[in-house]
Amino acid sequence: MFDPACPSADVPFRVGGKWSGMVIRCLEGGPRRFGELRVPIRGVTPKVLSETLRAMERDGFLVRTAHDENPPRVEYALTPLGRTLLPLLDVAREWSEAHLAGVLAAREEDGSDAS
Repeated sequence: MFDPACPSADVPFRVGGKWSGMVIRCLEGGPRRFGELRVPIRGVTPKVLSETLRAMERDGFLVRTAHDENPPRVEYALTPLGRTLLPLLDVAREWSEAHLAGVLAAREEDGSDAS
């Protein structure tokens, strides 16, 4: 189960990160600029969003395209690999909708309401 040679140790599964799933959803409809990502992803700082985008680009989930214009324009878009994550997010959302009440009840019972 915890075999050191298991390929799961090398899988860049960043969807579990706080912002990655939101970035994937925001890019689902097509390319967006940095500022266009910040609007729907309220609460993320520019630094954290930049780090998230760089990590997702490094892992092949999105592509960054810098257009040679004045002023410069940069867009981010999902790659085919990144699009394979959309069904996983759908399943996670369905699970969350079905079980959110139970999770919140468990937190309340524990005395913890932290996310």
